[in-house]
Amino acid sequence: MKKNVGNSDRVIRVIIGLIIIALGILNESWWGLIGIVPLFTAAIGWCPTYLPFGISTCKTNLETKK
Repeated sequence: MKKNVGNSDRVIRVIIGLIIIALGILNESWWGLIGIVPLFTAAIGWCPTYLPFGISTCKTNLETKK
């Protein structure tokens, strides 16, 4: 798997995931488990929904050398 989630995208995913989990706990709802998905994609640095659209928020080697 080639990484397609950049650093800023990862931070946003962690924040959103934690908010969803917290809301699930506060509302006593199992829907809070959905927050695991953005946390997992942030942890591994790869998002399957980006593939069909060709999206990548990672910097390439050429961009980091400039």
